[in-house]
Amino acid sequence: MNTLNTPFVACPAASTAWLRGAATAAGLALMAWSFGWQSYPLYVMTQVLIYGIAIMGLNLLTGYTGQISLGHSAFFAIGAYATAVLSHHLGWPLYVGVPTAAGLCFVAGFLFGFPALRLPMLYLALSTFAVAVVTPQALKWKRIEWLTGGVQGIILDKPAFPGMLADRADWAIMISVAACALCAFLLARRILGSQFGRLVDASRDQPLAAAAGGLNITAIRTQMFGLSAAFTGLAGALSVVVGQFVSPESFPFLLSVSLLVGSFVGGVRSLWGAFLGAAFIVLTPNMAESLSKSAPWLIFGSALLAVVFLAPNGLSGLITGLWRNRANSSSNQS
Repeated sequence: MNTLNTPFVACPAASTAWLRGAATAAGLALMAWSFGWQSYPLYVMTQVLIYGIAIMGLNLLTGYTGQISLGHSAFFAIGAYATAVLSHHLGWPLYVGVPTAAGLCFVAGFLFGFPALRLPMLYLALSTFAVAVVTPQALKWKRIEWLTGGVQGIILDKPAFPGMLADRADWAIMISVAACALCAFLLARRILGSQFGRLVDASRDQPLAAAAGGLNITAIRTQMFGLSAAFTGLAGALSVVVGQFVSPESFPFLLSVSLLVGSFVGGVRSLWGAFLGAAFIVLTPNMAESLSKSAPWLIFGSALLAVVFLAPNGLSGLITGLWRNRANSSSNQS
């Protein structure tokens, strides 16, 4: 069976998901507009959305193929730098550069995953770790400094928006990022609900039986690695739109660790849980530092341990379990 040409089949609930997602996004936008949010709360919310997209991409790999990656900060960096280079050097508009960067990350992830996914789990983790460590140093390389800006990085102009959003650029950026997050969520949902998604499940749950049935396990996982890198690259591209600046120091190995922490906190097999994990890694350090200037990491570590013990399946699993228990109790009472 040629899995590389397996078509995506629409999920039956896709139209309902579009309506619910659009209604939720519109409600949040209207609420935020009515309260007149200032720049910093909008910035924090935008960061949560961006990291949610990146973690969602990591969930596609970790939760649905069972592969561990410690190198997704590299794809975050590739997406960011591709957008910055296309905008700064070639003058491409951001609405063209961002999807182009995501496509480049898909190619990079596919090419890297093709040999790497043939390695055992431990060596796959080590190879992705190596990529995460090497990428910031490679971006400082003297021979490509003319392209990447070296240690100084690249500074971009703030995006300009027409009409009533011209004086509310922060608001317009948040809306744009929210729209991208919604599209990414619905695309991931469609992929997982397609025939290809069922092949991914089969390759994870019963790899020997799937291989005996004619499935190319490596090809399926390679495609998922490319898709995962594309989602994370999209997040990196959007981070440039928000910050208008990119430098090698923006993508340390700690970023990969944070994404992995957010993935497990939110739930590795939950798409919407990715945004819960993103909220955790964005908000918890700030809250910890506000509570204690001397030991913020102690508070962060304690919060992480609490989530691990109280929600072993992630926050999305905890919420889903509580909702089901409530629904069952309501049905029993009726």
